[in-house]
Amino acid sequence: MIDLQKIETFLCAAEKLSISEAAKQLHLSQPTVSHQIKLLEQELGNTLFARSNTGLQLTEAGRLLLPWARRLLHDTNDLKDMMSSLSDDIAGELRISCSTTAGKYILPQLAARFCLRFPGIKTRILACGPEHAALNLLEGEAHIGVVSSEVRDASLESQKFFRDTITLIVSSNHRWASRSSIDPGELLGEPLILREETSGTRRVMLTELARHDISLDDLRVFMEVGNAEAIVGTVAAGYGVSFVSTMAVSLLREQGKIVELPVDGMTLQRTIYMVRKRISTPHRPRDVFWGFIHAPENADLLHLPDQKL
Repeated sequence: MIDLQKIETFLCAAEKLSISEAAKQLHLSQPTVSHQIKLLEQELGNTLFARSNTGLQLTEAGRLLLPWARRLLHDTNDLKDMMSSLSDDIAGELRISCSTTAGKYILPQLAARFCLRFPGIKTRILACGPEHAALNLLEGEAHIGVVSSEVRDASLESQKFFRDTITLIVSSNHRWASRSSIDPGELLGEPLILREETSGTRRVMLTELARHDISLDDLRVFMEVGNAEAIVGTVAAGYGVSFVSTMAVSLLREQGKIVELPVDGMTLQRTIYMVRKRISTPHRPRDVFWGFIHAPENADLLHLPDQKL
């Protein structure tokens, strides 16, 4: 049977690509780390690292082992959590994968309240792209995912988290800044900064524009940026206009550098969802958090997108 300590040592060395850094993180001596890796290589019958003066590199066998090692350690932690949940006190680790900009404004506060209520639970929020949120759940990287669209996967279940509003933003120096609204057709020819192709914000924007017979090809796309805060700062500096979550614009709006502008006939809203595995090993921290999000005392957080932050 493979020793889990050797697996943990391998995983740390694979992530750091350094024996010395792995030794520091694991509070072990460098010779101990090297010895454990050597023993694991002997047990598996494969060399896991290519060693050189510049550090470590994973071999093909090492790269194949890496996801299995992560899953093994996660499953071990989940098993410990399940057994500890048999007691009255809820303890263990909760990993939440968040793929949406709006989610990261509300989720940390909600998680903080959860940790105060259940101090025995260690909560980690993992950032990821929309295309990886469901994968993280299926591979055991996360217990819960926060996504900007309902997941069409029979092995996952979802519940509504909150409603997010998307807004058109322009610089306070833009010629539209004093307008009460614009017509969708006025966007044609205007330099537009878009989110990345997998973004929920982009999907909602294009769906609404399609209702006005405007396609992506009709727009003058100035730039694509994969971060809402970076887009807001770029628009504030006078480089184009954009559609972003209202949650991302509060600071520069208060400073008078950004103006939110309604677009006639466009309803720019989306539902943010939480997802988890439909059938899985019982995991008390996950299941308790699943019910905690809609507890009455959290209603103020879930309605933050309806307010001018």
